[in-house]
Amino acid sequence: MVNGRLTTALAIAGASVFAGCAKPPTTPGPPTTTITITAAGVSPKSVQIALGARVLFINNDSRSHYIHSDPHPDATGCPEINQIGILQIGDKRETGNFVDIATCGYHDHDTPSNDTFKGTIVIK
Repeated sequence: MVNGRLTTALAIAGASVFAGCAKPPTTPGPPTTTITITAAGVSPKSVQIALGARVLFINNDSRSHYIHSDPHPDATGCPEINQIGILQIGDKRETGNFVDIATCGYHDHDTPSNDTFKGTIVIK
């Protein structure tokens, strides 16, 4: 019986040591919203996201796109969008985290007058 008690005591002690090593649960950030680029343009044209969130751009077109914040050519409205930069065919990239409540316009810097490759990100 002594061996049984010793084994139980060691098992309890070991469990408490490992319990202290467990990682605390993490709080997930706001979900990522996706904007897809095809030959027909960007979809959706406008998205609403939470403060602190990012937006994922996916290029499913047969050519590259250079995503920039408005206004053209300065791209100073929402610098978080400028992190997208040039998306080659099949590329995907996230913006930076949006930290200000705003409505951010974006466009394809290579074809700034083409409305099919313009859109807005509304941060609430």
